[in-house]
Amino acid sequence: MPGELSMNDPPHSDPRADLEAKTAFLLSPGSYPGFAGTVELVETHMARVFLTDRYAYKMKKAVRTDYLDFSTLALREHACREELRLNRRLTSEVYLAVVPLSLGSDGRLRLGDHDDEGNGEVVEWLVKMRRLPLETCLTECIAEVSAAELAPLLRHLCDFYRAAQPLAVDPVAYLRGLQQQVEHHRQQLLAPGLGLEQAGIHAVADFLLAVTRREAGLLGQRAVDGRIVEGHGDLRPEHCFLTEPPQVIDCLEFNFALRCVDPLDELGYLALECELLGRRDLGDDILSAYRRACADPAPALLEYFYKAYRALVRAQLAAAHLQDGAIAEPQKWRAKARRYLDAARHYGRRADAHAA
Repeated sequence: MPGELSMNDPPHSDPRADLEAKTAFLLSPGSYPGFAGTVELVETHMARVFLTDRYAYKMKKAVRTDYLDFSTLALREHACREELRLNRRLTSEVYLAVVPLSLGSDGRLRLGDHDDEGNGEVVEWLVKMRRLPLETCLTECIAEVSAAELAPLLRHLCDFYRAAQPLAVDPVAYLRGLQQQVEHHRQQLLAPGLGLEQAGIHAVADFLLAVTRREAGLLGQRAVDGRIVEGHGDLRPEHCFLTEPPQVIDCLEFNFALRCVDPLDELGYLALECELLGRRDLGDDILSAYRRACADPAPALLEYFYKAYRALVRAQLAAAHLQDGAIAEPQKWRAKARRYLDAARHYGRRADAHAA
């Protein structure tokens, strides 16, 4: 039957555990009812995404790191259901369902529930999403987008933060968490073989840690004032779509602690990315809109600290690509890591200029 893969079909092994067998099935157009086109595969560190004309199906890899664990089927199912739940906060009619990939009693894979005899076994879980028009993605249209065109997205985000329940976060724990993250990213960037200037990495990390000590009262007060919420966790332009209504996809579903953010930090992250894409004016618009809508009088020092911190995080994530076994374009990722470290130093200097 078209779109089905028998566990006896060479060269694949048992599709209960074999990523490539599942991938081969999901790349077959016949696996998707009513679809006869070409299935496109997009691969990330943590998932494989299968794109049809109207939908995207995201399958998580059986990976485990120090910040996530997808190593078992039960853990991947839980992560898929969390992805559905959390992303529905900032989208409408985009995150549709968690769909099982089942192995029927005849040894063939099916996208959907058990076979007609009820003997099927779920061997994987996927998140089914409606595809959004690529041209509405902020990264695609950022060169031409106006402040007026960006405004609905900013209202959407500010409404989200205003409605979010403040988290009961101990200010000392909040500071400690920032410090631990800085040290983590420092050590990752200092890994042998990355080819990055160690003195520059130390300078950025030392500056950020110095601010957490010098401005402990300012940072801790953010927690005391109820400014810490369960946010998006990875708010970048590529996750923002200027549709009607606006949509913000792909939140960080696998780690609650990394979603516990100060909105000034999270929107500073989005502003930073827009600035690095050549639109400093949009970065200014983002933070100005937030300050007005959420009545946040935080000093500029805090904004620049958060931007420097996020630039360090992004430098480490770029450098992580250099540790892949078969990394393509190593110079691209090394240059990207250096660019973010340069940005971190730039915002560190601006923070110092606004220090009391």
